[in-house]
Amino acid sequence: MSVFTLSQAAKEEVLLKELSTLVEHHRERCEPYGRILAASGYQPATSVAGLPWLPVRLFKNLDLKSIPDDEVYKVLTSSGTTGAEVSKIYLDKASAAEQTRKLGATVQSVLGPKRLPMILVDTKAMLKDRKSFSARGAGVLGMSNFGRNHVWALDNEGQVDVEALRGFLEQYGDEPFLIFGFTYLVWLHLYEVAREHGLDLGNGILIHSGGWKKLVDQAVSPEEFRKRLATVGLTKVHNYYGMIEQIGTIFLEGESGGSLYCPDFADVVIRDPETWAEQPVGKPGLIEVISTLPTSYPGHVLLTEDLGVVHGVDDGDWPGKRFSVLGRLPRAEARGCSDTYREAA
Repeated sequence: MSVFTLSQAAKEEVLLKELSTLVEHHRERCEPYGRILAASGYQPATSVAGLPWLPVRLFKNLDLKSIPDDEVYKVLTSSGTTGAEVSKIYLDKASAAEQTRKLGATVQSVLGPKRLPMILVDTKAMLKDRKSFSARGAGVLGMSNFGRNHVWALDNEGQVDVEALRGFLEQYGDEPFLIFGFTYLVWLHLYEVAREHGLDLGNGILIHSGGWKKLVDQAVSPEEFRKRLATVGLTKVHNYYGMIEQIGTIFLEGESGGSLYCPDFADVVIRDPETWAEQPVGKPGLIEVISTLPTSYPGHVLLTEDLGVVHGVDDGDWPGKRFSVLGRLPRAEARGCSDTYREAA
């Protein structure tokens, strides 16, 4: 069942009700969040854009959780540059299960209901600590649930295992298979390797995210990325935008490419970085991400440090807003998701 079904008006009606309830839930259970709301003079919102947001950076400075310590099931940590503070996200069993379920429903919109044979464009070495994951580890582990007969494209030293890839394609390449990896790793360790060794990825469905910085340095735009992947047969390509602070919620690229879409339980608001007012369609600003999934911590309405723009509403592959991420706010700390991948080995 698709999670891309609601028109923007229908979605906002549902989200306003659910998120207003979540605001009260977290206000009662998370003391720092309650103090922030009190200091801001919070009044109940009459629109989704009017809901109180937290800057995503707060999760680096405060322990924000709405569950008692003995109910903490998993602690996730954000990626960051060396020496930087990391975000800490606290999950209980129920919220961890729900984010896995909703992530599954989102990716099944492009994969179908069956688990497919899967190539992970990464190294198994970064899954060292099963209780405390980095953003990259959480992303890889989360997505691995939707595949079977996994093969890792990189060995424990971070080098490409061409024979493992060749063996996988010989066994499973004649039918649909799933590929997941961070964007830069896919470019360097899958596209270039497939081109060099004549690997046919024609039945692959690629889901990828993050790490555009090095590609921009190499003058590789998202359009060029898709165009080049098509030369090795890979035409089913879906970028997504997501973050550890809203684990389980991803904004997925539609079949046509070029735009990200919000699932029924999530949305984005683009804000003017000076006035904080909501920007109209076509005008860039800071991305606010909204999701009903965070129940164990107050991550339901977050102002990111990313710039984006809404291109249209109810006029694309799926209903609702379609948008693009334009990059980081100048001077914002680099996330470093895939640019530090060799440290994992």
